[in-house]
Parts: sequence; structure tokens; C-alpha cells
Amino acid sequence: MKDLSTKQTITIGLMLFALFFGAGNMIFPPSLGQAAGTEVWIAIFGFIMTGVGLPVLAVAAVAMGEGDLRTLASRVHPRFGLIFTVLVYLAIGPLFAIPRTATVSFEVGIVPFLSSGSNGNALSLFLYSLIFMGVTFWLCLNPSKLVDRIGKFLTPAILLIIAILFVLSFIKPMGDFGTPAETYMNGTFSKGFLEGYLTMDTLASLVFGIVVINAIRERGVTDKVKIATNTIKAGVIAGIALALVYLALAYLGASSYSLGVSTNGGHILTNVVTHLLGKFGVMTLGLAILLACLTTSVGLVTACSQFFSQFHPKLTYKVNVVILSLFSLMVANLGLETIISISGPVLAGMYPIAIVLVLIALLDKFTRGYKEIYQWSILFTGIISFFDCLTAFGVNIPIVTSLFSYLPLYSQGIGWVVPAIIGAFIGYIIGDVKGDSRQLQSAKDSVTKTSRNM
Repeated sequence: MKDLSTKQTITIGLMLFALFFGAGNMIFPPSLGQAAGTEVWIAIFGFIMTGVGLPVLAVAAVAMGEGDLRTLASRVHPRFGLIFTVLVYLAIGPLFAIPRTATVSFEVGIVPFLSSGSNGNALSLFLYSLIFMGVTFWLCLNPSKLVDRIGKFLTPAILLIIAILFVLSFIKPMGDFGTPAETYMNGTFSKGFLEGYLTMDTLASLVFGIVVINAIRERGVTDKVKIATNTIKAGVIAGIALALVYLALAYLGASSYSLGVSTNGGHILTNVVTHLLGKFGVMTLGLAILLACLTTSVGLVTACSQFFSQFHPKLTYKVNVVILSLFSLMVANLGLETIISISGPVLAGMYPIAIVLVLIALLDKFTRGYKEIYQWSILFTGIISFFDCLTAFGVNIPIVTSLFSYLPLYSQGIGWVVPAIIGAFIGYIIGDVKGDSRQLQSAKDSVTKTSRNM
């Protein structure tokens, strides 16, 4: 029975890492590191839990479920499977991830060389994003190996730059870690945990899982157990690489306090590169991130266009490319900080549901696969996360807030954990009762059928 070689497993693991590691992932760890200051290691551990651990588990869940995201989510209900899958594609597509590719590359590659004020930057962002999305549009309609070749070259190049920066930070120290920001004074781990939502990698991994599975199948592996095992191995390899990168970037952010305080991870990274490598280093990093963002943008527009083309004959691939490119252009001009500020609350509503879905799927064989477990745990989780989303947007409902304050971990931003467990327990009991009833009815039917045949 054919299996992957060690080299093939590592290759697929690095491919998955490249899928996870977009240029946007580079800006969150430095921002977290600077804000957390002396508490950086506790915060980054929480970040790694959601930015690395959960994506790896999500890939494993898809592999063990032998299907795609919609198949997995449909265990709750077919209609939920459709709605949640659409929301995931919108989040990793035109609402947040695609526009972020344009704004991140602009912040890191263009802004350091601009001397104009905010109005000038707004015009520059518009012109830059127009060209960026225009090139994305052209490449999506004219598929070629150019994007793949650039991607294969850029991922190692960016990793090399990060490694050089990390080493130079010891040779040419930037300064001591700063005092933690107020938000990191208490609940440091949970704050880092919630910051990991911004990578959107757990949502993306629910889509990328099938890509890894297909890559394994293309290499001749057909056994379901071996496919799942190799997918998990590839996920672990990608996870280790991501964790090392995040640790390095968080350290760089924490030690950059003396270079200037900013909430924008792009600005922090630019300051670090300028200090350690000078303007030439900024130009090199900017170019690498620009091209990396372009390849990510092309990949996301292509994936989303293919997905949405299945819903209506008039929504052809080309029509979707046009719609997604134009919509992403408009969102990109809101600016990076605005996109992050909007995506945060939305992800606060979506991520808990994705987490619970993944964890239950992984335990499916131990819980007899009762759909009631999915339904009740997702229901309870969804209620809490919905109001968390509203609260994050500044919509406070006093009676709800007062009631939820009694939930364990609610003040830490993860009040959905206990309700999810309770929901799973209720679902298991209901599923077990229904299961016994179905078995009893089946036995009665069997007896009746036998008596008729006598």
C-alpha cells in the first residue's frame, strides 16, 4: 500500500505553510509583541494557540471527515453548512483577506517612501490598490505558472529576511521590552488568543484542507487512513514553521519599543527593518511582500470565484473575478487599520463557531457522530459569539452583558467555552436517547417482519 516518503511529506507540509503564511501574517505578531512588552511570551503563546494550533487541527478535521468545509459544516444542518461556508469564503475573500493583501503591501512597501500627509496617502493608496487589483484581475483571467513560480521563490526569501532580522536584533539591539499596554495588563494569554483570530488561518484551513488531501492523492496515496495521517503530519510541519516565525516576529516587535510605538504592525516592521538593514532593507522587504501579497490575492480571488460560480449560471468564473476585484478594491481603500478594526468583531463572531465545529469533528468517533452534539454546541456557542460580535462593534445590551457576566471566562473574551461544552453534553444525551429509540423501533420492526413471514 503506497505511502508518502519523508521528503514528500515535508514538501506538502511546506506547501501548506506557504498557503497559511500570507504577508498579512507578518504584521500581527510584531504588533502583539510591542503592545505586550514584557508579557510578550505569554501573549504569543495564546496567539500561537489560535494562529497555529487551531489551523492544524482544522486541517486534520477536514482530512478525517473525508470531505470539504461544506460537508463538515453540514453535520450541523445542510442549510448551516451552506451559510457558514459562504461566510468563510467571504471572510477569507473580498471582505477582509483580499483587500488586506493590497493594504499590507502598501503599508510596508510604499508608505515608508511617501512624504505626503494623510490626504496624499489616501490618493496614493487608491492609485496603488487600483493597479494592484488590476494586475490581480489580469492574472486571474490569464492563468500562468508565473504566480506559482513567484510564490515558491518568495516564501523562502521572506523567511530568510525574518531570520536575518532576528539574528541582527541580537548583534544590533534595539532596546528593552516596553511596559505592557493596558489591554495586556490582565488576561494576557486570552488577549493573545483573541489576536490570533486576525490571521484567519483557522477559517482558511477549512478550505485548504482539501488542497492538501488532493496533493497527497496525486502522489498515489489512496488509503483513507494514510491520507488522514499524512495530512496531519503535513499540518504539524506547517505548524512548527509558523510557530517559529511568529516567535521571531513577536520578539522583534517587543524589542522595537524604543523605535516608536504604533498599533500598525506594518509601521512597526518597517521601523525594525530600517534600524537593522537601512533603506535598502526596507526596499527589499517591501518588494518581497508586494509580490507575496499579489500571489496571495490571485489565489484567493481564483478560489472564491470558483466557489461562487456554482450558485448561478450567470455567475461565471470571469464575472466573479470582476465582482471580487472591484469589491476588494473598494474595501482596500478603507485602509489597513479600518479593515482590521472591522474584521476583529466579525471574526469574534465566526471563530468560536469554527473552533467548536473543528473540535467536535475531531471527537466524532468518540461521540458516536450524533448530529445533536453539533447542533446544540454550535447553537449555544453561536448565541454567545453573536453578542460578543455586537459588543466588539460597540453595541452593548445591558441585560445581556449582565447575564453573560456570570459565565466563566466571559471577562477574558472566551465566555462561549462552557456553553459549548454544556451544549455538547445536552446533544449527546438527546442523541443517545434518540439512538436507543431508533434501535428499539428497528428491533420491533424486525420482530414484526419475522412474525409476518412465519
